[in-house]
Amino acid sequence: MSTCIPARAADSNANEPERDHQPHSPPRGPRRFRIAGADLSASISVFLIALPLSLGIALATDAPLPAGLVAAAVGGLVAGRLGGSPLQVSGPAAGLTVVTADLIHQYGWRTTCAITVAAGIAQLGLGCLRVARSALAVSPAIVHGMLAGIGVTIAVAQLHIVLGGTPQSSVLANVGALPAQLANLHPGAVSMSVLTLVLLLAWPRLPGRVGRALRTAPAALVAVAAATATAAFAGLSLPKVDLPSWRSHAMAGLPEGPVLGIVAAVVTTTLVCSVQSLLGAVAMDKLAAGRTDVARSDLDRELRGQGAANVVSGALGGLPVAGVAVRSTANVQAGAISRNSTMLHGVWVVAASLLLTRVLELIPLASLAALVMAVGVQMVSLHHIRTVTRHREVLVYAVTTLGVVLLGVLEGVVLGIAVAVGVALHRLTRTRITHEETEGVHHVHVRGQLTFLAVPRLSRTLHQVPQGADAVVELDGSFMDHAAYESLQDWRHAHRALGGSVEITGRSGTRIAEPASVSASGCRCRPWTAWRNHQCEDPGTVPSGGPPEDAVEGTDRHRRSGHQLARGISAFQRNTAPLVRGELARLAREGQQPSQLFLTCADSRVVTSMITSSGPGDLFVVRNVGNLVPPPGEESGDDSVAAAIEYAVDVLKVRSITVCGHSGCGAMQALLNSEPGGAHTPLRRWLRHGLPSLARATDKDRPWARLAGREPADAVEQLCLTNVIQQLEHLRAHESVARALREGVLELHGMYFHVGEAQAYLLTGTDGDKLFEHVAAAEELGSPA
Repeated sequence: MSTCIPARAADSNANEPERDHQPHSPPRGPRRFRIAGADLSASISVFLIALPLSLGIALATDAPLPAGLVAAAVGGLVAGRLGGSPLQVSGPAAGLTVVTADLIHQYGWRTTCAITVAAGIAQLGLGCLRVARSALAVSPAIVHGMLAGIGVTIAVAQLHIVLGGTPQSSVLANVGALPAQLANLHPGAVSMSVLTLVLLLAWPRLPGRVGRALRTAPAALVAVAAATATAAFAGLSLPKVDLPSWRSHAMAGLPEGPVLGIVAAVVTTTLVCSVQSLLGAVAMDKLAAGRTDVARSDLDRELRGQGAANVVSGALGGLPVAGVAVRSTANVQAGAISRNSTMLHGVWVVAASLLLTRVLELIPLASLAALVMAVGVQMVSLHHIRTVTRHREVLVYAVTTLGVVLLGVLEGVVLGIAVAVGVALHRLTRTRITHEETEGVHHVHVRGQLTFLAVPRLSRTLHQVPQGADAVVELDGSFMDHAAYESLQDWRHAHRALGGSVEITGRSGTRIAEPASVSASGCRCRPWTAWRNHQCEDPGTVPSGGPPEDAVEGTDRHRRSGHQLARGISAFQRNTAPLVRGELARLAREGQQPSQLFLTCADSRVVTSMITSSGPGDLFVVRNVGNLVPPPGEESGDDSVAAAIEYAVDVLKVRSITVCGHSGCGAMQALLNSEPGGAHTPLRRWLRHGLPSLARATDKDRPWARLAGREPADAVEQLCLTNVIQQLEHLRAHESVARALREGVLELHGMYFHVGEAQAYLLTGTDGDKLFEHVAAAEELGSPA
């Protein structure tokens, strides 16, 4: 049965056991709680990573080591159950190390726990106010700079433990003490640290089939376990993990210290925990974008879940809790499908804390320090640096990083925000105006926002154009205020009065100095993209009171269509080519590397780049009449579709294939109206590949697909929906597709585009329960559609 139900708002509760029937459906019997095998195996993988990292982060913050285990367990059980991101794993995070270490140094452990509780309450309040999305407004350069600064601080501090010493209280003090520390190395600590680092780097790169099998074990666990075993067999005398009795575990106490200092500490902890968790939730949505069995994150619920976890962790004497990228990524890559994986990992942490105390106390502190130092180094991401460089935000990144390293997390972030605002204001007021003459035509190029501040420079440049000359003014910006508009218009009228010509163009290809209602083209419609890919018809072609449209079909309309292509090419060369030339040059050098094959109908109303928000190099597109996928061996000499599929899967290594049908499909109409025994035209021979779709759609014994909770409007829509499902089955029969599906490197998606509604619907579910879910906005889909 193929059923279509309306999609609900992105809510992480969508797959929860308690919602086992619709509000108006008949009640069912009690549903037995079951844990999927994928969740069970993923939870073990995450637990094996979380255990050594939690101890290492507790060591780095100078907190009691059990506090790391408490935070890991609470993050899994509380945040995992109440949070809004099903696959994000929470616990003690490296991004909180510097903040927590400063708090412990200033206020002591019990007050730090109280600050954690207060930060959790603040997060609960923010979640109830539904302001989670606003946290994402922070510039990525600031976030990346904050993480890089924290990473540098962690790495420098842990280097002292790696060398067998004790870290100082600040980065500058640690750097100053390094020469003395290097002069007094502890050979045992250094050897165990080096062994840990070597295994961390080498384990994920083990070659061959045996290497692939061994890589299933987490590198962090292997490295720490190997160092522990080596130290034990070699009889090295090293500082080891010391887990005090749980009876003497310190809980939260009343905060002691200056009120302003406590408030600043709560604000800092809340800020870092919230931003890191929310960005992590968004990252997990992107990582699991192609999967239809995972609900998208509810950020407000995630903030409330993180707040509840911090309240519980602080009250029980644990470290602050936030979403952790390393564990969350491992959870997704291990195939977790629900929050059960996250919660089970918390159960395993509790069990290990109670039953494996003797084993944990064999771990050398130098090995844990090396592990955390490696995490700190990885937080200074070269990818992030390249990204901020490409977006010209290196200054914001560098200032934030240095501020965090030298002043502290909150001070560094505030400094980064101030610099980001300054850079934005500088860009807003900075306008480049140039003038050059080419083949007798004077070009005035304006880059940036054209405001009243740039009017004096604009006026000086325009008056450099000789009287009576041909001039082109190119406005390369997104905003022009009234003062600039008036100045430009006054010069334009004066220049034309003296016999000159003026053409004013912009990035969109329109004459942006003229209102659309009075422009020469008479275009009153708005472009749907910045470069206006559609052509506007001239309303003045047919005079008022003239013959009806069908009377001029062979004259004016033919004349317009005859020149439409040339006009479009001219507009592209003039306006679009300068914007995309650099990207296309890169693609020409590197070759195409699309990640998706998009197979859809040749219907002119289905604009693939528009409905997928894609550009050059993004999609490998195959279009044919009816978006049909002939089964292998049935193309009668025309293997074009099969060849495209094989090329996309085996050569281009695409990661997903989408079959997209659409409303009002002429091919499906022709298939529905076809009569047996008719003439075997090329169209009829091609449409025979849709006959299985027709048989399924007209089968009265099997319910047809539903679209957003309703039955298809007519038989054509019913066939269009069924055809998507049928062609996906044909696609699975192709050898290259079947092999890639078995290897887990390819995903298939079905999509239906309603032309009249400009609305996409995504086919999800299992073979027995397929769902066409209504997509309210393109950003909620997370797939090629």
